[in-house]
Amino acid sequence: MIRRLCVIGVGLIGGSLALALRRAGAVGEIIGAGRDESHLRKAVELGVIDRFEIDADRAVAGSDVTVVAVPLGAMRAVFAAIKGHLAPGAVLTDVGSAKHSVVEAARNAFGELPPYFVPGHPIAGTEHSGVEAACAELYRGRKVILTPVEKTDRKALQTVKSMWGQAGATVEEMDIAHHDRVLAATSHLPHVLAYALVESLARLAERDEIFRYAAGGFKDFTRIASSDPVMWRDILLANGDAIRSLIGRYRNDLERIEDAILKEDGPGLQALFARAKQARDGIATGVNDLEA
Repeated sequence: MIRRLCVIGVGLIGGSLALALRRAGAVGEIIGAGRDESHLRKAVELGVIDRFEIDADRAVAGSDVTVVAVPLGAMRAVFAAIKGHLAPGAVLTDVGSAKHSVVEAARNAFGELPPYFVPGHPIAGTEHSGVEAACAELYRGRKVILTPVEKTDRKALQTVKSMWGQAGATVEEMDIAHHDRVLAATSHLPHVLAYALVESLARLAERDEIFRYAAGGFKDFTRIASSDPVMWRDILLANGDAIRSLIGRYRNDLERIEDAILKEDGPGLQALFARAKQARDGIATGVNDLEA
């Protein structure tokens, strides 16, 4: 059991973890931290946290585990603010979607990676954001990827594994670089495509009719374009090389389709669609297309 948990960034991800651990009886006191006092007061009213501090250094004092759940662009500032204020042996982890960026932010802030720092990434989310969207069931049956480094303390790693397990998740370990490449393909690129399609269609003269007659397929594909723009701005900047590579590959594939249409190559189009259908049909059920 975690005696005192500190969550820096009490939104959908951090708030859902707090609710899941509270329901599981796996945590004692939960301290929230963030820049918006009204937001933190709402988190107390909703029962997500017990109390809060505006200053992160005060929030982490005496905590057994601290979870940093802020946008990637804010990670370094948070790490710098809590440097020297964590209790001896206290575990530090995060939920960032691009692990190389987070690890470098921690290394720059602390001077070297603390042995009790365990980089992590829950593969779960929705298009909604904020503490009001927090849900104790968010991680049930979902995967959490941990990317420990060579010097990561094994006891700290086990603590974080246990924490996510209590929240209902399945925990796996992965190399940092491999994580960032995989997530660029499975999560980051789909969000780029959804944002780009909606923004492109919104600039057409017929936009009102397009959106009025949008069917289920359009709504399913573009739903993730309602995700938090700040979070996704930071993800694209943090994992830019991997995402740019995939955008280039996707652009080439679109050109192949465009060329097939121009040549009226029906068999070629059908073969492409058949391969895609076979691949999609083979994906296990329960895939969360709103992962971050």
